[in-house]
Amino acid sequence: MRHLFTYLFAVSVLTFSFNQSNAQDNTIYPTLGKIVRENPALDALIPADAKIEVLASGFEWSEGPVWIKDGSYLLFSDIPRNSIMKWKSGEGVSLFMKPAGYTGVAVYGDEPGSNGLVLDKQGNLVMCEHGDRRISQMNWKGGKRTLVDNYMGKRLNSPNDVVFKSNGDMYFTDPIYGLPKKQDDPTREMDFCGVFKLSTDGKVTLLTKEMTRPNGIAFSPDEKTLYVAQSDEKQAIWKAFPVNPDGTLGKSRILYDATAQLSKMAGLPDGLKVDNKGNLFATGPGGIWIFSPEGKLLGRIETGVLTANCAWGEDGSVLYITADMYVCRIKTSTKGAGW
Repeated sequence: MRHLFTYLFAVSVLTFSFNQSNAQDNTIYPTLGKIVRENPALDALIPADAKIEVLASGFEWSEGPVWIKDGSYLLFSDIPRNSIMKWKSGEGVSLFMKPAGYTGVAVYGDEPGSNGLVLDKQGNLVMCEHGDRRISQMNWKGGKRTLVDNYMGKRLNSPNDVVFKSNGDMYFTDPIYGLPKKQDDPTREMDFCGVFKLSTDGKVTLLTKEMTRPNGIAFSPDEKTLYVAQSDEKQAIWKAFPVNPDGTLGKSRILYDATAQLSKMAGLPDGLKVDNKGNLFATGPGGIWIFSPEGKLLGRIETGVLTANCAWGEDGSVLYITADMYVCRIKTSTKGAGW
């Protein structure tokens, strides 16, 4: 989602706009931000000389990165422009899909496009679509089909982020950020923001509606815990839910509360990913917060701008970051869960 804050910062050298070629493999990319080390354990995850490289810029609001192994490139959403963009080393950025999240003919708010992107077990591209208020699936050799667009006959608000369990069940969040008038939108059909599960048999289950603005979502490596970010200025938190044997959720606990930091750093909890040791890389105030599985703050990748989401790429050790108008990456000493 896109938050209504402004935040000034300096990058070390001139950044690139998305319509430039950037077509060299040995590019020395501009950098921004810094690494803040709160705990010595971070040294095993982020090298001492790690830099936040700016790969491209000029986007309205970049989101939902996903690495495509078959082709070695990154896809990500530019929500206001209703587009999915592609970045590939040596080629730079190009338009991959437009429209990406809204296929109507009338103007549809300020965030009509796709948000979270992910691959399913078969390698199909799965998209959270704001404007069309659905989650869709695209086969690489064909068109799209709708996976889910309603719960008990009521339209979803604006699906935001999604993760698959190893058995093929899909878990997703459904806040109101993609609706033209947000929570007061007259077309809204549900009076809550939920976390849902779409089972492989097509059944949609409401897992919880206790979170006011559920956003980023990810499983622990053993799939016994589901993490969900809450993008709420009144309670900027990450929650951990035990996953029951039937795939439903048990009683939640607050993994970390960053509400007190909102006056110091811009941004709210948003997208998140987990490494193969169970550490969380969660976008939040100022950049990406890194937590141990127990919720201990290890440090931050401070981009200095509003930071939306992240994804593992290349060999699983490179963390790609969508941050406001930028697409960045940082090389780590760990690997993403499942790599």
